[in-house]
Amino acid sequence: MWEASLFEEHDFRDIKISVKHNDPVVMVNAYRQLAAQCDYPLHLGVTEAGPAFQGTIKSAVAFGALLSEGIGDTIRVSLSAPPAEECKVGIQILESLGLRERRLEIVSCPSCGRAQVDVYKLADEVTAGLEGMEVPLRVAVMGCVVNGPGEAREADLGVASGNGKGQIFVKGEVIKTVPESKIVETLIEEAMKIAEQMEADGIASGEPSVSVAD
Repeated sequence: MWEASLFEEHDFRDIKISVKHNDPVVMVNAYRQLAAQCDYPLHLGVTEAGPAFQGTIKSAVAFGALLSEGIGDTIRVSLSAPPAEECKVGIQILESLGLRERRLEIVSCPSCGRAQVDVYKLADEVTAGLEGMEVPLRVAVMGCVVNGPGEAREADLGVASGNGKGQIFVKGEVIKTVPESKIVETLIEEAMKIAEQMEADGIASGEPSVSVAD
C-alpha cells in the first residue's frame, strides 16, 4: 500500500496489484488483507505452483476461495507445463465457479463398487469424442442404476449403465436402451444432434475474454 501511495501522490492510479505466493494459504490471506484496504484491481496467482497435477490443485483451491468472495479481477495459472495447459486450467476454474459460460461438462462416476461397466473408459472416450464442442452441454456418464438415472435425467444428455447396457437420456427422458458396446457411439451422435439444435436456436457459447498475464 505504501508503494501504491507513491503513484497516488502523482495522481496516477492506473495500476493493478499482485501479491502472488507459492503457498495457497499465504496467498489467500494476503489478497484478503489487500482487498480490505484498497479498491485497486487485483491480479491473482499462485506462483511457482509446481507440476501440472499439484499446481492445478493449488490454483483451484486459492482461486476458488478468493473469486467466490468477489476478490480478484484477472488470474494467472502458473504450472510447470505447456502454456496451453495453464489456460485450460484457468478456464475450467472460471467455468466451475460460474464466472465464465460453460461449454462441455462431463459428469461421471467416481471409483465405486456399484459400477457395472468400465465407467472410467466410457468417460474418457466420450470426452475425447466431444473435444472441441463449443455449446454449453452437460453430459452424464454413469455406471450404475443407483445414482445413474437421477444424474442422467438432470443432464442435457446422459447414460445410466448396468448389466451390459445403457439407458440414454435426452433432456430428462429415456430415448433408447443400447448395448454397452454402443454407449459411446450413441452419446456422441446424440450430443451432435443437440449441439446442432442449440446452434440453430442461437444458444452457442460466447467468447468471454480471458486475461492471461505473467
